[in-house]
Amino acid sequence: MQPVGIGIIGCGNISAAYLKAAKSFPVLDIRALADRDPAAAGRRAEEFGIPAVSVADLLADPAIEIVLNLTIPGAHVEVGLDILRAGKHAYSEKPLGIDFADATRLVEEARKRGLRLGSAPDTFLGGAHQAAREFVDQGNLGQPVGGTAFFMCPGHERWHPNPDFYYQRGGGPMLDMGPYYITDLVNLLGPVARVAGMAPQPRATRTITSEPKKGQTIDVEVPTHVVGMLEFHSGAVASITMSFDVAAHKHLPLEIYGTEGSLIVPDPNHFGGEVKFLKKGGEWTDVPVTRPYADGNYRSLGLADMAAAIRQDRPHRASGDLALHVLEVMEAVGKAAESRRTIDITTRPERPQPLAESAGLDRLA
Repeated sequence: MQPVGIGIIGCGNISAAYLKAAKSFPVLDIRALADRDPAAAGRRAEEFGIPAVSVADLLADPAIEIVLNLTIPGAHVEVGLDILRAGKHAYSEKPLGIDFADATRLVEEARKRGLRLGSAPDTFLGGAHQAAREFVDQGNLGQPVGGTAFFMCPGHERWHPNPDFYYQRGGGPMLDMGPYYITDLVNLLGPVARVAGMAPQPRATRTITSEPKKGQTIDVEVPTHVVGMLEFHSGAVASITMSFDVAAHKHLPLEIYGTEGSLIVPDPNHFGGEVKFLKKGGEWTDVPVTRPYADGNYRSLGLADMAAAIRQDRPHRASGDLALHVLEVMEAVGKAAESRRTIDITTRPERPQPLAESAGLDRLA
């Protein structure tokens, strides 16, 4: 397969994970790095041996077909539009945007120009989550009834070197971690039809305990404990809790329930992990994980699938439509909390195809 030229805009913390994982996928030819801070691009360039250029030069490079957008969430839409207007396919780190109406512009622009739009998370393509998807599709759970999704911690100011943005508009636990959980739920149960929610903000300020800003205070602008109920078009109903206000808990990240049994799905922020099933009246047993991409951090898998899809002329899985749907669901939980009513979801993407169904994509490496 002919490699696809890739450029990266945004050389912060997450860029290293993408650059390391990209080495597993020969279809990805990383040609240039750029950042509004040239020093940040320079550091990554030196670390990975990839040229650092200006954003304008990267967008003008005819050898670059896809631009990976790793800027901060608040810049995802504007940078994404610049990428599309330069005639490049765009792939964004999650979330697609911080505002559903604004992010809709990306989907519309890509469609108008006949370009691809993709977005993280791509962890649902990992071997463990694909094993869970296959298990559900085989009917082992019977009729899906519901599920639970939990991410709860004391807050990112404990470890992140620059945690301020997690508590500003566009931050919060739902927009930060919700994409992993909701995307995997859509992968397993299909699109969401309606939501309800509650979202308290227990503290007005947070104190940073990580370096180099230890002792500084952050003003909290967003809810930091978000609880939602998601009703799927399939009829299943799942609860989701995303929190930066919980000291500790013993909930599992994801569980899916059906009329014939229950399924434990591993952390959707990772590609691998244990999948377990309990058949009604039985005991917990392991579901074999034989699919690829379960043994490491493949945080370029969705990008690689999009690159391969361009060469194979087929839909890619971590699509802009899927990411826009997930963003609408997350935003609607907040709106439901504010209005104290349920919110209907207007988008309805196709469930992404299982990874194993595409010829030529089994182990891109």
